[in-house]
Amino acid sequence: MPMAMSPSPPPSTRPRILFLGDDIQYCPEIYQRLQSQFDIIQPAPSDLQRPAFLQHLRHRTWGDFQAIMRPSWHTGGEMGKWDRELIELLPPGVKVSASAGAGYDWVDVGCLAEHGILYCNGAGASTEAVGDMALYYIICVFRNMTRSFLAARSADPAQFQDAHHNLPSTARNPRSHTLGIVGLGNIGLCVARKAYAAFGMKIVYHDIVRKPREQESDVGATFYPNVEDMLRVTDCLLLANPSTFSGRPFLTKEMVALLPRGARFVNIARGMLVDEDALADALESGHLVAAGLDVHFDEPNVSKRLAGMDNVTMTCHNGGGVVETRVGFERLAMENVEAVLVGREPSTPVNKHLMGKKEGQQQSVVIVVNGDAGNGHVVHGDGEEERSNGTTTDSMGERSNGTTTDSMGEGSNGTTTDSSMDDAV
Repeated sequence: MPMAMSPSPPPSTRPRILFLGDDIQYCPEIYQRLQSQFDIIQPAPSDLQRPAFLQHLRHRTWGDFQAIMRPSWHTGGEMGKWDRELIELLPPGVKVSASAGAGYDWVDVGCLAEHGILYCNGAGASTEAVGDMALYYIICVFRNMTRSFLAARSADPAQFQDAHHNLPSTARNPRSHTLGIVGLGNIGLCVARKAYAAFGMKIVYHDIVRKPREQESDVGATFYPNVEDMLRVTDCLLLANPSTFSGRPFLTKEMVALLPRGARFVNIARGMLVDEDALADALESGHLVAAGLDVHFDEPNVSKRLAGMDNVTMTCHNGGGVVETRVGFERLAMENVEAVLVGREPSTPVNKHLMGKKEGQQQSVVIVVNGDAGNGHVVHGDGEEERSNGTTTDSMGERSNGTTTDSMGEGSNGTTTDSSMDDAV
């Protein structure tokens, strides 16, 4: 039976915004400003499921809107991946799509650019929150905290005594150990500053673009143009780079093998960056001694192998999960849409450098491993970063099944946005 279609909106001369997700919660004054300038259409939640959403686009139910706005990371993504199938159904006059979340592994930003659509993320809004979470994980992997947590929660005196007496034999202070960061965008740099100031860690990093010398000096950072060389000197590897629309992993069996035996691993970026079986193998063999994972390959599903290990600390993609992040996401999504529609530069453009290029002309920036760019280690900007016009973008993202995760990033003034986490919320 054909789906009942909502009536098309009445004709209007004002630009139209398609508003996806829940009502504005934190920044009503900005929303009121948008209402005074534009027509805003907010579909019902049932219209956002992929079959219904595509049908509404085909039938132009919402008219010829010029902007798409998704201010909340936890709603508005029910239709799943924004791939070519979906993007080619958008009205030809769409100029901008602005979403919460620093990551954009759920949207084909190259295809959007082919159609003249600028994509803006929520980079920067979650930088502090994710940076703090990274410190928590660094402590956990150096101090065997999960083993201690589990022993205490068992309420078993024998387990308590075992942890109390035996865990110190393998615990270490982070101080003077080398923290290797892949992706020194907003989030990666925030982590470096915190780890350097709080723990006195040595900072090494890999990125496709080297940071200014003064920023390196602030955290005592050493740049490695070759990621393999950095891995060989890293005591604790931290991923702060974005995943890509293709979802290829960065941390593979081969990459893990380059880390020194006894190294530690933390991922606050994207779960798809990690081959979880390779990680579990390395932990079981003792090549890696501990791991901290805020993000997972198939969220909300978690690797049962990794979950069963007491040297693995896990959380539920909560890195950027604070009220301040949600406020920032709302604000950036609305301000970016407003800026484009009135002819100003948006704060956090992700694909500006791809605008005007046709399919096949858009080349991804890659980390070269073994002199070979064909291994799928694609990193847009910042290691996580994507650089469109000298800015850095932070990426965090969403899952391909239409569920949403949280992101990081900040950068409302167009100076530095973090996209790899800076992919991490």
